Amino acid sequence: MAGHSQFKNIMFRKNRQDAQKSKLFSKLSREITVSAKLGMPDPAHNPRLRSAIIAAKAQSMSKDVIERAIRKALGGDAENYEEVRYEGFGPGGVAVIVEALTDNRNRTAADVRAAFSKYGGALGENGSVTFMFTRMGSITYPGSAGTADEMLEAAIEAGAEESISGSEGHEFLSRVEDFAAVRDALEAKLGPPSGAKIIWRPNNTVPVSDTAGETLSKLLDTLDDHDDVQNVYANYEMSEALMEKLSAA
Repeated sequence: MAGHSQFKNIMFRKNRQDAQKSKLFSKLSREITVSAKLGMPDPAHNPRLRSAIIAAKAQSMSKDVIERAIRKALGGDAENYEEVRYEGFGPGGVAVIVEALTDNRNRTAADVRAAFSKYGGALGENGSVTFMFTRMGSITYPGSAGTADEMLEAAIEAGAEESISGSEGHEFLSRVEDFAAVRDALEAKLGPPSGAKIIWRPNNTVPVSDTAGETLSKLLDTLDDHDDVQNVYANYEMSEALMEKLSAA
């Protein structure tokens, strides 16, 4: 169940400065509102809402802001957001999946298509890249939660499919249908996770040159920065030197 950490290659994330905090909070609030609107406003009976709240708390979102986002779903003035997925290829032939919540499908599609085009990629049809990924549950904990051996034991007890420990922390992977049960079992043993959500995990990664990797990072950054985009997944593998350079930028 142990394996090489692919944290950096599952989702493209950079350390955000304070100036980006409001945009991040906006995305988190939108996910909370949509989750509460689609299901029950009680996180104990709404797995998606609970995961959204976990993600918000991990970014230090206050209880008042979280509750305000939930109340917004109960009001008649809540925006009608549509869940949309885009698929395409970026520089170096890297497969990219973009998940968005939008109140204007045409606007978002045009913006996503323009981003792909600007950085040498191309937007594809639905299903053009998802077969290269597996839909899985991901529950993450900081390194301080325990040793790799302790996490492996916790994963086995919770019924997780895989436990991955690395310098960035611990990740537990589960089948989608087992996600809520595994998350709750881990929380009972280890405490609240730092993150819990359903992800697209690449079946294999594609090595990219440093030149293609730098252009790819600009594409992923542009997509991630879009107000409507919630998640960006890609199956790239960059060199350690390039990853360090991008992290320092």
